[in-house]
Amino acid sequence: MSTSIHSLLRLCRLPTVFTALADICAGYLLTHRTWEPVGTFAALLVASAGLYLSGMVFNDIFDRTIDQQERPRRPIPSGAVSLKTAILFGVILMTIGLGAAAVAGKFSFLVAVAIAVAVFLYDGILKRTPVGPISMGTCRFLNILLGASAAATQLSDLWALPQIWFAAAMGVYITGVTWFAKKEARKTDWSALLPGLILVDLGLLMLAAWIGELLPDWGIAMPAAAFQPPQAMLFLLGAIALTINRRAVVALGQPEPALVQMTVGAMLLSIISINAMVIYFYRGQEALPFAIATLVLILPALLLRRWIPLT
Repeated sequence: MSTSIHSLLRLCRLPTVFTALADICAGYLLTHRTWEPVGTFAALLVASAGLYLSGMVFNDIFDRTIDQQERPRRPIPSGAVSLKTAILFGVILMTIGLGAAAVAGKFSFLVAVAIAVAVFLYDGILKRTPVGPISMGTCRFLNILLGASAAATQLSDLWALPQIWFAAAMGVYITGVTWFAKKEARKTDWSALLPGLILVDLGLLMLAAWIGELLPDWGIAMPAAAFQPPQAMLFLLGAIALTINRRAVVALGQPEPALVQMTVGAMLLSIISINAMVIYFYRGQEALPFAIATLVLILPALLLRRWIPLT
């Protein structure tokens, strides 16, 4: 059986990888003033892409039985990609990810190994348990730390501010997205979606607390951001939140698979905008080109999703 490139790209859900790359862009600029050294930055991009895409592949490998019932058009249950090919593809992507992280540095490699472990725990064990969404949120948390890892000179540097707060906020956000998407393949009830939306908004509120300079009042000594005053960034974050919640409210009112999937897609693509906003907020005017370059990642994601589903 021949396997088309399109089937492999569907298997790894290529459009969503740009959200992972945006994490690296932001994580790197939370610990560097520019994307120099370019070689290290590029290695982290490759590492994140390899790990993220392999996670998508192994997700479908572990879900192949249930996908025969709920998502028969996916590459493995439809027969477009054989199980053997899928496993080989996933292993190659994971190896590329770990190898690139090793090139970036020893602490980057440690974070990449943690991501690989988190991916297999989620895909193979935790996905259908109550802690499944938290496990996926942990993967996103670690991916942002991967972007910041090249600046570490000791292990404790990985947990420094501001990257640890941003990573935690996005981890909560993705926990919510994962919860919201749990039953996207079939008609569900609004009460099953609402906790996910609450967690998404909690993650956004954590970002608002940082941008609005509330964290020092809570005893969290966050480094000063270059963009002042913060009201414009809060307005932008509010616009992102409004867009997400408007779609989510429609899905809550009509919890049909198509509407839920559209909302999940908007939540995922918003990650790119959030990362670009954080770069501009923290580094200020000098980082505007980097923020724009990060935001541009949304274009290939939007283009590719015409042929390859996000979820």
